[in-house]
Amino acid sequence: MNQKNKKYPRPAVTVDVVLFTVIRGHLKVLLIRRKNPPFRGRWAIPGGFVGPRESLEEAALRELKEETNVSGVYLEQLYTFGAPNRDPRTRVITVAYFSLICANLVQVRASDDARDARWFSVRRLPRLAFDHLEIQRCALDRLKNKLGYSNIGFQLLPEKFTLTELQRVYEIILGRKIDKRNFRKKLTQLDILRGCSERRMAGVHRPARLYSFVQQKFSTRKGKGILFSF
Repeated sequence: MNQKNKKYPRPAVTVDVVLFTVIRGHLKVLLIRRKNPPFRGRWAIPGGFVGPRESLEEAALRELKEETNVSGVYLEQLYTFGAPNRDPRTRVITVAYFSLICANLVQVRASDDARDARWFSVRRLPRLAFDHLEIQRCALDRLKNKLGYSNIGFQLLPEKFTLTELQRVYEIILGRKIDKRNFRKKLTQLDILRGCSERRMAGVHRPARLYSFVQQKFSTRKGKGILFSF
C-alpha cells in the first residue's frame, strides 16, 4: 500500500441475507446461532465478510450456502447499514439483501461458523446479534410494501395456484385479513397473473380456477402506476 492510501481508513464490508418463508400459516425468517465471538451463541441473520475478489451478491450467496445450506435463491438488495458502533470488532458496513423461498424446497443445515440454523416466526424472534433486529424489521417492511405493486409472493407458491391460496399468503405476510372482493379487483389491475385452463377442487362445492404469475421472478410492474394497499 502506498503512503498516500494510508491516509484513508478502510471500513470492513459484510453482507447479510434476510430469508423469509411461510410454514404452517406463519411467516418465518431464517436465523443462525453464532459459533464465534462477538455475540457467541446469539442468533443472527446469515452473513459475513465480503472477499477481496467477490461481488456483494456473490458474497451473500456464498455466506448463505456456507452457513445454512440454502442456495439458488433470488436476492434483492435491501439497504446499507453503517452505524459506527454496529460491530464491536471494527468499523463494519453491511449491505443487506432479502428474499423468499418455499421451505419444502430446502433442507436447512448449519455449517461453517454457525452452530445452528433454524426458522423463527417474525412475531417471536430471539434476541439478535449486532443490529440484526433493525435489519429484519426493515426487510419485513419492504416485503409488505412490495405486495402492493409486485409479484413478490411467487416464491412462496407452487407454479399454479388458486386465488384463495394467493390471498392466504398475502394475509400471512400482512398479518391481517383482506377483503376478498377488493383483493381480486386490485390483482386484476396489477396485471401480474395469468389464468390457466386447469381447475382444482376447492372444498366440496366447485372446482377453482388455477392461476400463475406472468413472470416467474421478482417484477415491479405497477399496473397503471398505482401503489395498492390491500
